[in-house]
Amino acid sequence: MIRKKICIIISILLIAVYITGCEGEIVQSQVSFESDDSGLNEYEPEYGGQLILPVTNINSLNPLLVSNRSYYYFSKLIFESLFEYGENYNIVNQLAESYSFKNNNTVSIKLKDNVYWHDGEKFTADDVAFTINTIKYADENTPYKRLWKTYVGNFYGNDLDKIMNAVVIDELNIDIVFAFPFSHKLDVLTFPIIPKHRFVDGVENITSYEKALAVDNYVPIGTGPYKFVNYEKYKRIELESNQSYIGGRPYIDKIIGMILEDEELALVSFETGQIDLAYSVGVDWEKFDQNSKIKIIEYVSQEYEFLGFNFSKDIFNRYGQGLRKAMAYGINRQAIIENVYLGHATQTDLPIHPNSWILSEDSNIYGYNVDKAKKELENMGWRDIDSDGYYEDAEGNGVTLTLLTNSYNELRLKTAELIVEDLRKIGIQVEKGYTEKMPDNMTEELMDTQWTELNDVLRNGDYDMVLLGWNLTPIPELSFAFHSSQVGKDNFIRYSNEKMDKALLDAYIASNLEKKFEAYKDIQSLILEDLPYISLLFRNEAVLMDSKIKGNINPTFYDLYRNIEQWYIPKDLQKERVDNN
Repeated sequence: MIRKKICIIISILLIAVYITGCEGEIVQSQVSFESDDSGLNEYEPEYGGQLILPVTNINSLNPLLVSNRSYYYFSKLIFESLFEYGENYNIVNQLAESYSFKNNNTVSIKLKDNVYWHDGEKFTADDVAFTINTIKYADENTPYKRLWKTYVGNFYGNDLDKIMNAVVIDELNIDIVFAFPFSHKLDVLTFPIIPKHRFVDGVENITSYEKALAVDNYVPIGTGPYKFVNYEKYKRIELESNQSYIGGRPYIDKIIGMILEDEELALVSFETGQIDLAYSVGVDWEKFDQNSKIKIIEYVSQEYEFLGFNFSKDIFNRYGQGLRKAMAYGINRQAIIENVYLGHATQTDLPIHPNSWILSEDSNIYGYNVDKAKKELENMGWRDIDSDGYYEDAEGNGVTLTLLTNSYNELRLKTAELIVEDLRKIGIQVEKGYTEKMPDNMTEELMDTQWTELNDVLRNGDYDMVLLGWNLTPIPELSFAFHSSQVGKDNFIRYSNEKMDKALLDAYIASNLEKKFEAYKDIQSLILEDLPYISLLFRNEAVLMDSKIKGNINPTFYDLYRNIEQWYIPKDLQKERVDNN
């Protein structure tokens, strides 16, 4: 259930289910480590040179079928969308020139003029309509169909084929008519646009859609900053700069995607100088910090970790928020970040990305404070009657809670150990309902078995607390986790609150950004007050790159090569390496 959802959202966001320290201290969401260039001349952007980037485990060049994050990132060099996410996860125009809402169900979009496909044909509204029809025709398990399902959420949209219709007005104007009102309409329109003329022979029909969804022998033609040149299966993908790109000619002339088995091999290839960029594996990338030839850029990922409570257990209802607030104050999240994640995580009180525009100003209230934690327990009438270091409840009964997690996840296992110890310090006894040591011969089969067993326990409600994580979308549609209709499904904590149900619906149907912000503000207030989860952190990731790469480098979890057309390599560093592959 949950592991499946995590894998799905990774594939569709990467293509694509907080940023505060203790006592209000703001933690940097992006840190750049570079060599000291003070003795070097200042560089100006120059044309030329090439980059070699990693691409792992691809089975197709079709952007609508992308199933791993490396080609998702790479495909964004070739293809563009109507809309993209900006720095604060707000929607910004890409192929759209402007848009307006005719009513709560219709988005009228004017497209940018003088945009051309890489084969010279003009980009038009017919291409947008064809792409929408293709995705609607696609199987329910294709990535963008699943992305639509994520944004549509649990209020409507069981039939994704009817989610929207495209009405072409003229060459540059199109109306997207949605089947129901919801606030994530523009988020849905972040899929890559493909060229109709490459797949339609005469009349658009099922055959056209099947061609557009082909896995093999797909020739990627987009409108982006780089054009496809050649593909050697299992070896490399070659791109060249699109000198007619509407955003301006990219500085770097050539991009090579080196196809590698996995991210670990990509990291080795980066260390040995075979590729120019890699993304971090794990949390230990300090070993690169002293290398003057390597630049490290750290950013906040979408991987959110939390401690959840079983609301079907009497103790979490009888003692209400007091017990959960005691734990929120009593868990030292900065210690977890420093000792488990080696500093590469961002503390949060909410399941909302720390850079998001919907994050309210009052989002940081639970700093680590043992005295406050104990006071919350004592306000409930709990006392350490027998002086054994653990509190008894108001009726004098001993309290022991069980904590579950998937212990094959090493970081989560270490986190669980620290949480057990932190709760002991405030007088709460916790039993470990997980294997404390991972087997040396851990396999995928063993992990799947453990995950199945954990899901069975969650489904049956036979637990007290669980440490898990979600991979969240830039604007999270949180009904899957907190709406009462999802109890027994993804709302495995069995949380139910009428005010939360209303706030989630208000956020879902908000007719403008102001109403959407206010609705999410209500959701955040309820989460902070009710604490259905104790939010722990968002994991950080890092891009490692050759320091020869200069320019406006600003990676995000949804676009690692953001602004790549503005990257450049100074002339004296443009010497191409010999490619022996």
